[in-house]
Amino acid sequence: MNEEPAFGDADLSNCERELIHLAGCIQPHGVLLTLHGPALRIVQASGNTAALLGRPFDALLGQPLAALDAGLADAVNTAFPEPLPEPATLPQACALAVNGRELPFLATVHDRQGCRVLELEPRPAAGDTAAAIECAELPPDLLMQHLGESVARLSAATSVGTLCDAVVRRLRDLTGYDRVMVYRFDPDGHGKVVAEARDPRLESLMGHHYPASDIPQRARDLYLLNRVRVLVDVNATAADLVPRAVPELGGELDMSHCRLRSMSPLHLQYLRNMGVTATLVVSLVRDGGLWGLVACHHYQPRRLSAPLWAAIELLGELVATRITAIESYAHAQVAIQVRRLEQRLIEATSSEGDWRMALFRNPAALLQPVDADGAALYCDGEMLTAGEVPSTPELRRLLQWVQERVAHGGCDDGLFSCTSVARAAPELASLTPHAAGVLAVPLSASPGDLLVWLRKEQLQSITWAGDPHKPVVGNDPLTLSPRRSFAAWSEIVRDTARPWSEGEKALARAFGRSLADIIVQVNCVRLLIAEQQLRQTRGRVAEVSKALLLLDDRLQVLFASPSLFEMAGHAPLPARHLHELAPVLGDVPQLLAHLQRLAVERRAHSQGWRLGAGSGPGVEVSLRIEVVPGRDGGVLGHFLVFDDLGDARRASDARERLNALLERSLQRPGDAAPTPDGGGVPDPLLGAMLASAHMAAMDVADAGSLAIVGRLLEEVDASTRRATQLYDRLRRLG
Repeated sequence: MNEEPAFGDADLSNCERELIHLAGCIQPHGVLLTLHGPALRIVQASGNTAALLGRPFDALLGQPLAALDAGLADAVNTAFPEPLPEPATLPQACALAVNGRELPFLATVHDRQGCRVLELEPRPAAGDTAAAIECAELPPDLLMQHLGESVARLSAATSVGTLCDAVVRRLRDLTGYDRVMVYRFDPDGHGKVVAEARDPRLESLMGHHYPASDIPQRARDLYLLNRVRVLVDVNATAADLVPRAVPELGGELDMSHCRLRSMSPLHLQYLRNMGVTATLVVSLVRDGGLWGLVACHHYQPRRLSAPLWAAIELLGELVATRITAIESYAHAQVAIQVRRLEQRLIEATSSEGDWRMALFRNPAALLQPVDADGAALYCDGEMLTAGEVPSTPELRRLLQWVQERVAHGGCDDGLFSCTSVARAAPELASLTPHAAGVLAVPLSASPGDLLVWLRKEQLQSITWAGDPHKPVVGNDPLTLSPRRSFAAWSEIVRDTARPWSEGEKALARAFGRSLADIIVQVNCVRLLIAEQQLRQTRGRVAEVSKALLLLDDRLQVLFASPSLFEMAGHAPLPARHLHELAPVLGDVPQLLAHLQRLAVERRAHSQGWRLGAGSGPGVEVSLRIEVVPGRDGGVLGHFLVFDDLGDARRASDARERLNALLERSLQRPGDAAPTPDGGGVPDPLLGAMLASAHMAAMDVADAGSLAIVGRLLEEVDASTRRATQLYDRLRRLG
C-alpha cells in the first residue's frame, strides 16, 4: 500500500497521509493558470478555461499571458511585484475580454516552485452564469457598519465562552450562512462545538464532539496557511489541472496557498452525509497552533464576495488575538493566586516553621483553583491530605504509581496528568470513586516528593457526530465516508474524571514550581538555623567539664571535649578519625569493636578503660557508651563519657575515713557521763557535732563529680577531726 496515497486515492485507513496539497484540481467557479518566466508563459491551466475565459486550455498552454489578455499581463506585473510575500496576496479587481464582452474578475497571484500561480474568479454580475450561484456580500457602507459593530462586541468579550457566542452571531449576520459554529480542539485534537448560531429549522449540533481523525494533520497544517477557506458547491465537478505535472515546476503544483484548491473527496462525502452544500471555514490560531475553527455551513451553493472575504479574515485575526488576551489574562490571574499562596506559605514558615500545615489549613484554597475534589502532599516521607481522598493504604498505592510514572519520564513540562487512572492502571480501578483523575507535580529532585490533586469519577455523556466506533467495511466510497449517519450518538464514559483543562494544568505547573522554590527557600533557612544551632551547641558542649567524645553514625569524630585530653594528660589533637586519637584513647581497635557491636545491639554499655596507655601506665577510667537511635530506625551516633577512677577512689577513701572517725568518736570511753546504774549518758554536744558531720557527708556525696566529692569528703573528715579534738580539749579544761 502506498504510504502517502495520492489525492483522491485515500480511504479511512490512510486519509491521515493523503497528499491533499497536491490536489491537481480546483473548484470550477474559477480558473487557475501557472505562469513561467518574464513573459508569463502559461505552462499549466485548469480544464474549465473555455467556460469561464472563452479559450480552451490547449489553446492557452505555451502562450504568454498577454495572448489571453494584454491588460491582464500588465496588471499582473504591476499589481503583483516580485518577489511576492506568502501567503498569497489579497485579490485584485481586473477585467477580461470573454467572447467579445469585458467581464469583471478577481485575480490572486502567489509564487510557487519558481512559477507564478494566477487564480481568476468571475465577480458576480446580473446576467452572468456565475450569478446562478448565490453570493454572500454586503454593500460597502453596510459592511463597514457590521464590521465596526462586530469589532466592538468581540473586543468587549471577557471570557472565551462569551467571545465564541458573539463570533457565531456576528458571522451569521455578516455572511448569511445557515449555520455558524465554533469548534474548539482539545489537547488530543478532538473537536467540540462550543458555540452555534443557526436557522431555527435546523437540528442543533451544539455540544457535539468530532474525533481528531475527522480533520487529518495535513488538513490542519493547511488551515494554518490559509486562514479562510471557502467551498462553493460540494456537488460541483472539479476542474483538473492540465498537465498535472509540469517540468518548470519540477513535478506537480504544490497547491497549499491556492484559494481554489479542491477538497479531499473524503471530506466532500463527509459534508454530503451531513446535507451540507457550501462551507466557509475560518482558522483560529493561537501560539502558532490551531486553537479551533469557525465553521459556516449552507445548504445551497454559496460564494463569498472579496470584500466580505477580507472582512471575515480580519475578524478571524481579531478573534484569535482576543482568545490570546483572555487566556493570557486567566494565566495572569493564576500567577497572582500562586504568588498569594506562596506569600502565605513563606509567612507560615517564618512564624510556625512548617509550610505544609499552612498549605493544608484552608483546603478550598488548594482545591478550588484546579477544581479538584481532593489533594495529597507527599514530602520528606510524610503525607498530608485535603478534601475527598481514598484510604491511606490506597492513596499510598496511587502515589507509588504516580511516582513510577514520573520517574520514567511521564511528566509533560513538570506535570503529570491522567483522566482515567483505572484505564491506565487497571490494578488501581478500586480508587475510581475518589481518584478517577490525577494531576501531579514533582516538588524536588528527591524521588517521590509530590503534590497530587484528585478528581472523582464523572459519568460523562459525550455526544459524537456519528458513532466513532462504527467499523469500516468494504471499498464503497459511501461506506468509506467518515460518518454515514449524523444523528447524535452518545457514549457514556465510565472510569474517567473530567479532563484537566490547559488553564488548570498551567496553574498546577506554576503552583508546583513555586512550591518547589519555597521548599528550597525553607531548606536554606533550615540550613542556616541548623548551622547557627550547631555553633551554639558546640559552644555549650565545649564548656562541659566532662571528658566526652561524640561520634556520628559512621564513627567519625564530631567532638572531643578539652576535659578528655586533660584527663589523659595529652595536648588537644585535631582529629576526624578515631585512630588519630589513639595517643589519648588507648586501645582504639578494641574500642571500635565495642562500638560496632553496640550499634547492632542498640544498647548502652559501661566498663573500665585505660586512657593513653601507650608507653606509660595510662589513666584508669570508667567508660560509658551510649548509642543514639535515629528516627529511621538506624543509629544517629554515639557519645562516650569517661570518668577518672582515681577521683572515685579518693572519694571512697575519704568516706571510709570519715565513717571510721565517726564510729571511733561515738565509742570513746570518756565521751559519756556516769549514771547510777553504772552506765553512761551520751554527750549531747558531741552527738550533735557528729550528726552534723554525717549530714555534711551525705550532702557531699550528692555533689556529682567524683573529684569534687573526694575533695569535699576529705575536708569534712579533717574538719570533724579538728572539731572533735577541740571539744575534747575543752572538756579537759573544764
